[in-house]
Amino acid sequence: MFVGLDLGTSGLRGLLVDEAQNVIASSETGYDTQHPLPGWSEQDPADWIAACKEVLIDLKAKAPKAMAHLRGVACSGHMHGATLLGKDAAVLRPCIMWNDTRSADQAALLDGTPNVRDLSGNIVFPGFTAPKLAWVADHEPQIFAQVETVLLPKDFLTFWLTGNLTSDMSDSAGTSWLDVGKRSWSETLLSAGNMREDQMPQLFEGTDIVGTLRPDLASELGLPSTVEVAAGAGDNAAAACGIGALNEGDGFVSLGTSGVLLAARDSFAPQPASAVHTFCHAVPQKWYQMGVILAATDSLNWLSRTLKEDPAHLTQTLGTSLEAPGKVQFLPYLSGERTPHNDSAIRGALIGLDINTSQQDLTRAVLEGVSFALRDNLEALKSTGARLDSAIAIGGGSRSAYWLELIATVLNLPLEIPEQGEFGAALGAARLAICGVTGARAEDVMTKPNISTTIAPRADWVDAYEEAYASFKNLYPKLRGDHA
Repeated sequence: MFVGLDLGTSGLRGLLVDEAQNVIASSETGYDTQHPLPGWSEQDPADWIAACKEVLIDLKAKAPKAMAHLRGVACSGHMHGATLLGKDAAVLRPCIMWNDTRSADQAALLDGTPNVRDLSGNIVFPGFTAPKLAWVADHEPQIFAQVETVLLPKDFLTFWLTGNLTSDMSDSAGTSWLDVGKRSWSETLLSAGNMREDQMPQLFEGTDIVGTLRPDLASELGLPSTVEVAAGAGDNAAAACGIGALNEGDGFVSLGTSGVLLAARDSFAPQPASAVHTFCHAVPQKWYQMGVILAATDSLNWLSRTLKEDPAHLTQTLGTSLEAPGKVQFLPYLSGERTPHNDSAIRGALIGLDINTSQQDLTRAVLEGVSFALRDNLEALKSTGARLDSAIAIGGGSRSAYWLELIATVLNLPLEIPEQGEFGAALGAARLAICGVTGARAEDVMTKPNISTTIAPRADWVDAYEEAYASFKNLYPKLRGDHA
């Protein structure tokens, strides 16, 4: 038996599977995020531990015989968070989260430092870990002086499970301290942010075993003391493992709070200026690239709150068959944007409203705006040489048939819809544990899910949406002019 733990932004999910990846039980619990000031986003790592303990106890209650045969665990989790440990591994302050933007000035300074983009393979975004430590150095010097180790969120869970300070390549690639091509900490990158390698955890591939369950914890939870813990992965790499996106041409589009278009890569091919993220994959000698938009279903949820209508009802009013592009245009930059604009200050817009604009028109505009932003991501990925033959659609937004047909047409790319079942980051983490404990090959364990439907681009609308996308693309420079 194997457990995958996924430390999400709003809650922790645990998935118990057997070696054949049959789901035995699952459990989930939530925790809060604090926003002390505008643009700040923090969590208390103690809440993660409490959630993890609760989930493991619940899994044991649901499947006591299966948990008695637990052999391996791995964690996935939200990336970039700065969990600062001092003497005796004491937590020094709340974790600064991936969606915290306070370190924009420090990020710009690091990004302009020679060799930083070349070695890290990425723009230094405000959400990354290195600028957060630079912010702490500038604004909380008494805390910075005490930092002995920096852990990413899921690695703090792994530390609690094993007592070992470790990280994996995929998560560490989002710190701006890792030489992503060489898969090792970079002295140049660390010194740029006034950090040292002895403050970094030991690096492993995601399938490597990093320790065993602490004896006292195993006793407390009533679990075998022989349980081995794999290094795990950042959430998107784990999701790629969960759907079998390991090789060139594999990828997925995720319609969650944010939107992600991910392409697996067989080699390291960064192009930071595109604002594409280029990270190590969770399996050896593989990388992945992704474009990120910050408000995907968040855009639909915003419209839902504004109109006081359920999101599912809003999309259902459009029917299931794609129509021509609408006259109203929506720019989905409600929280700024990552790819391709790297613009934390930009904000959204509705353009082309008139006296007859209806609720349906607004819904169509929002879905189209998010789809066009994903097309921006695809063009940015193509500029790096990435190839997508098709994409598996995951996330809450993938429940809308209209939206999926729209995205397939805008991207001019077939979208594959998995059958009901598990294929997310928790499964990806469990698969990493299986590989680590059994020695099985990733290609044999991390297979693609069964596909229930393939949604092809609507050939009769491809040209119309190509024209609409060209119009959308011209709007950003005009909108930016308002805040530049």
